[in-house]
Amino acid sequence: MSKVVIIGAGAAGLMAACAALTQGHEVLVVEKNEKAGKKIYITGKGRCNLTSACETAEFFGHVVTNPRFLYSAVYGFDNTQVMQFFEENGCPLKIERGDRVFPVSDHASDVTDTLVRFIRRNGGKILFHTEIKSLIIRDGRAAGVRCADGKSISADAVIVCTGGRSYPTTGSTGDGWRFAKEAGHTVREARPSLVPLVTKEDWCRQLQGLALKNVALTVKPTESDKAQEIDSGEASADSGKDAATGSGKGRGKGKKKKKGPVYDGFGEMLFTHFGVSGPLVLTASCSMDFAEYPKGFDLTLDLKPALTKEQLALRIKREIEASPLRQLPGLMRRLFPARLSEIMVQLSRLDPARTGRSLTEQEISALCDLTKCVVIHAVSARGFAEAIVSSGGVEPKEIDPSTMESRLVPGLYFAGEVIDVDAVTGGFNLQIAWSTGHLAGSSI
Repeated sequence: MSKVVIIGAGAAGLMAACAALTQGHEVLVVEKNEKAGKKIYITGKGRCNLTSACETAEFFGHVVTNPRFLYSAVYGFDNTQVMQFFEENGCPLKIERGDRVFPVSDHASDVTDTLVRFIRRNGGKILFHTEIKSLIIRDGRAAGVRCADGKSISADAVIVCTGGRSYPTTGSTGDGWRFAKEAGHTVREARPSLVPLVTKEDWCRQLQGLALKNVALTVKPTESDKAQEIDSGEASADSGKDAATGSGKGRGKGKKKKKGPVYDGFGEMLFTHFGVSGPLVLTASCSMDFAEYPKGFDLTLDLKPALTKEQLALRIKREIEASPLRQLPGLMRRLFPARLSEIMVQLSRLDPARTGRSLTEQEISALCDLTKCVVIHAVSARGFAEAIVSSGGVEPKEIDPSTMESRLVPGLYFAGEVIDVDAVTGGFNLQIAWSTGHLAGSSI
């Protein structure tokens, strides 16, 4: 039996504790907050989308950074085993649209409570209000932790499960990366991921609160600073080609800059007081590195992806035939929500007083082009305070993927967001936490 200290009572830390206890170890979880699972409580809008019910082989296609590193962890404790663990320990689950798995109660607290009960029932301890200052490394191996109050806790193994820097109010302030650096590890520079985007266009802010469903989005690095702006004179209704629809998966990180799309997907988005957000935009942000592309990214929206340009033109002509004297704003309201229809008229550069009957074939074609290709320029991402996860962290090459143990310091393990692995929305990041935490705890 080994004495195991786990830093962080988040998803990875709690699961690591459960796994280590199952192996018969003495386990102490050290948490600087007043309660466990603080970030779990806010996931899934308080409901906790704790995993995805997709096939395990499909899981890795949703991982943006270093998916191959996760093979052993995920196959060793996959989504079916995660679901079985929670249901067997008193947390019934349900599967909703998009293979998203939630507690039947719709309370994220039930997920945390299940883990904490398991730990306490099996003799584990959780020490709250205790901040770790540093690791204790003796004779080249992990030997415990040193607390901020000066006290030391000895251990045979230490698992760092401190998360990244997303939602810092939950306690994720990058402490684990500091511990890793002090132990000699390489830490990849972090950036916010699964994060809303700031746009150049004022008209996006005018649509604050408007959600659009079933739109297609393609993202490319900006080659120039031109994007559609109502007051810039740079945009016209006949600009662009049809936006591509896709699976909703990013294309991952590459060392060479690409002129082609870094992301294409389909889903729901939201306009905000600073730009755009919503599931589709958050997922796209995983593939958008503003440090690599300082000019930003062009977001191309297809507002009617289910229709070809020809089908859309016929739809507009039918609306004109039904009410030939309806002015352009009224015509657009037959296609879009009221506020968006006004913006579309402005982007078209057509006179709002024009009637549908007065539109030429060329102008109808231009309206179709605009509908299929609305370009928004994203100038930056919001900060870590609004990011669901961090992209970056401890270099996976310095961690044994079959155990999660450091290749540099025996007895030191890492799990969860502290490692440079991240995925899109839909329960995949929590699955990474469960899988890596379970593997670390099981491997001691």
